[in-house]
Amino acid sequence: MSEAGEFAPYILGEMAHICGDRPGANRYDPNQTQQQRDDYENLVLLCPTHHRLIDRRENEARYPVKWLHEAKAEHEAFVRVRLNDEPEVNKRAIASQIAPLLAENRQTWLTYGPLSEFARENPHNDAAYAVWRSERLSTIVPNNRRISEILRRHPLVFAPEGQEAVAAFQLHSRSYERWVDDEISYDGVARFPSSFATLVEEALNAGT
Repeated sequence: MSEAGEFAPYILGEMAHICGDRPGANRYDPNQTQQQRDDYENLVLLCPTHHRLIDRRENEARYPVKWLHEAKAEHEAFVRVRLNDEPEVNKRAIASQIAPLLAENRQTWLTYGPLSEFARENPHNDAAYAVWRSERLSTIVPNNRRISEILRRHPLVFAPEGQEAVAAFQLHSRSYERWVDDEISYDGVARFPSSFATLVEEALNAGT
């Protein structure tokens, strides 16, 4: 909302849901949790006119979920570049920053996670669980934060074709950290998207 001199306040932007927040709303996804519906990745800031436009029933096919995610990512990147004068970044260079962090997380999970040989040899063992919790706090969560920060600094590097995978990873990262901090149950954790690992691997192999 804005106000200038004697003019009445007026709304500049409205927060809209990409996937509708209730049954019957445009693009409603019954498989989403309420947390996912209200998560940043499912929200987009629009002017009142375009908010009404995308939510009209007859326009649902014209403005699908994928299109809205791509439009949001492109606009955020445009604003970021204008504010920071950020140069264009090589996709392979960004993937090479992310890949070692993903590899370390995977190795940690394979070594100490609930399906690891370590866990099988130490069932219901408090000390073994403490090691796994420590590894989540010291390795997986910090690495997820680093990856998320890289993606925030370079939002267009995998757009538009990889935007859904990027959004899925960011949601996974936030929900995983909330679980580690005992804010939510494990059922509330968005699973790691294999599509994101594939996206990074393809960028490494493609060159740019």
